[in-house]
Amino acid sequence: MRTTIVSLIAVLFGLIAGGILMLFIGSNPFEGYTYLFQGGLKNISRIGDTLATASPLIFTGLSVAFAFRTGLFNIGASGQMLIGGLLATAVGLTFDLSRPILLLVMIIIGFLGGALWAFIPGLLKARFNVHEVVSTIMMNWVAYWTVYYVVPGYFKGEFLETESRKLSDEATLRVPFLTEMFQGSYINLGLFLGIIAVIIVGFIINKTTLGFELKAVGFNRHAAEYAGMKVNSNIVLSMLISGGLAGLAGVAMYTGNATSMQIGILPSQGFDGIAVALLGANNPIGVFFAAIFFGILYSGTGFMNAMTEIPPEIANTIIAIIIYFAATSILIERLLNKFMKRRNNSKGNAVKKEEA
Repeated sequence: MRTTIVSLIAVLFGLIAGGILMLFIGSNPFEGYTYLFQGGLKNISRIGDTLATASPLIFTGLSVAFAFRTGLFNIGASGQMLIGGLLATAVGLTFDLSRPILLLVMIIIGFLGGALWAFIPGLLKARFNVHEVVSTIMMNWVAYWTVYYVVPGYFKGEFLETESRKLSDEATLRVPFLTEMFQGSYINLGLFLGIIAVIIVGFIINKTTLGFELKAVGFNRHAAEYAGMKVNSNIVLSMLISGGLAGLAGVAMYTGNATSMQIGILPSQGFDGIAVALLGANNPIGVFFAAIFFGILYSGTGFMNAMTEIPPEIANTIIAIIIYFAATSILIERLLNKFMKRRNNSKGNAVKKEEA
């Protein structure tokens, strides 16, 4: 409950700061926010696009949150996304299978691709204590240049060398009934995969011995080792799961929201996952709702800019301020504790006066 209040306060402060910025540039903040939220929620089609935008963020948020909960900082979700998306796209362009089997293979391969890309930083951390922030950042750029080489070399598009061939309808996560239900939106099965991932990750972290051991290693590596836990194995396993989740983000992004891969782009969703995890307090359910909120902001930015003179950078600034307050949640929590303590003291004094 306390973490939820802190996250809501962070969102409120971000919106207030954004409103002040709008006033400074001579715009009406109420009008700006009206169009911002209309852009993400105005009709069923925009709602579908918002949910599709949020889908990769659910996975990257879970990826970062899972690593956080186990004492690791996976900043390599972007690279893991690229490799997961690349391998899933390669499967979709290469094999001719029945659709259910093809999609299942693409999802599994995408997960394994992301996990493989996180394995190296995990191994370096476990064996040589190389900080995972450094190694995962480097792996991001290795992934970037790998895609830059592989896509034009083996999966070049029909008209452009900077993108892969288009996936067939059978090899994408888009399904007709969802497209029709949301009136032409690009919502796809990635959202439902995200919901399943939230449930599974929540179960692993909170209800299993594995989750307990991973959290124990994160809290105190030496104490966990003293208790007989396999610390190095758990570090590697944690990074594998975290990377696999980011790989699924790549599947949702490149075979659901899009139907091809472009070179020369390091997906921002990998870094946005850090913000989603922070705002969601590293809780799977919190991550889900934080991703939906960010999806609304991203989807509504263009509409706000089109309907007003407010630049789209304002929405990015709002997101940055929300991240800042979410990252400094410990300060907000301390303020809440002081407020509650004063409130309880004042109640206690009032009771004592009545008794006297």
